Amino acid sequence: MHSKPVILAVLFATWPVDAAEKSAPTIVRNVIELRAALAGLKDGATLKIGPGDYPGGHYIERTADLTIEALDPEQPPHFKGSANAWHFARCPNLTLRNLRVSGQTDNGLNIDDGGELTKPVGGITIENIAVSDIGPTGNHDGVKCSGLDELVIRNCRITGWGGQGIDMVGCHKVTIRACTFTGKAGFSASAGIQLKGGTADVSVEKCHFKSAGERPLNIGGSTGLAYFRPQGAKFEAARISVRDNVIEASPCAAAFVGVDGAEFTGNTILFPEKWIFRILQETVEPGFVPCRNVLISSNRIVFLRSQVQVEINIGPNTAANSFRFAQNQWFAEDRPQESRPTLPSAEKDGIHVRDPH
Repeated sequence: MHSKPVILAVLFATWPVDAAEKSAPTIVRNVIELRAALAGLKDGATLKIGPGDYPGGHYIERTADLTIEALDPEQPPHFKGSANAWHFARCPNLTLRNLRVSGQTDNGLNIDDGGELTKPVGGITIENIAVSDIGPTGNHDGVKCSGLDELVIRNCRITGWGGQGIDMVGCHKVTIRACTFTGKAGFSASAGIQLKGGTADVSVEKCHFKSAGERPLNIGGSTGLAYFRPQGAKFEAARISVRDNVIEASPCAAAFVGVDGAEFTGNTILFPEKWIFRILQETVEPGFVPCRNVLISSNRIVFLRSQVQVEINIGPNTAANSFRFAQNQWFAEDRPQESRPTLPSAEKDGIHVRDPH
């Protein structure tokens, strides 16, 4: 007869606390309130920041399940100056949303694993962030990511940077979607997106690159061995998918650099200034695979023959003949009869002369 009351007592004793009670957002409307909120941050906190200008230089470490976002998405808070606007070290399940950062001398956003190379940080979401005027010259990135897994970057706008718009070292299971990368006079802009240091399983889709550096997409790169994640990886990048993007201007559309497996499909390339693609190997340590196993298919490529004499720049120590080409549309707008490219392997069902517009 006493079993039912006991069961009810257990149920009431273990019933979870209402989520709203545990994570009621903290609202800040000025710099003083922001600093006080950051000083008292705990796991699971949600910080909503009101409109206005705020200084950069905020460092947060080892705080989980943190959300930092605009109080009013139509009036995002603007973080100006300092070395980094925000630096997060070992902050799993971090969400950054509807923020604006500009004028940093090192990186706009810096998110990493705190140097613990064998322990990636997971569950990061970056959305609706505007980053501008970073650097302006040298290896200074709009968004720098190191040692992150299960990362999503979407609907972000990056304008004017010194190094990479988004730089990834040893990141895995990543989606970059619907972002824009726009170069700016006076900013050195090495690449729009760079994927290196053991980075793998990345999808770049529906992004727009305009004058986005020497290599708008640097699929691979050159990384010191001490910074690879995981340690011992023998490729700069692997299993990379680039699809349904628009890439305008720049010396080339994409560079494949020490990558072991990628697909570049369904993209639109408009008026590259020197080459269309580059196939390179910059890391030549013992055991590293040559740049290889890339499928380039179903892309629309419009160029000027007066600018592009060599369609694909091929460097030493690569396996360029492992690249496969299929169903691409190649069109030299100024000399349509010279649209057919010279490729390292035969293309299947390529289309030439006809204007893909």
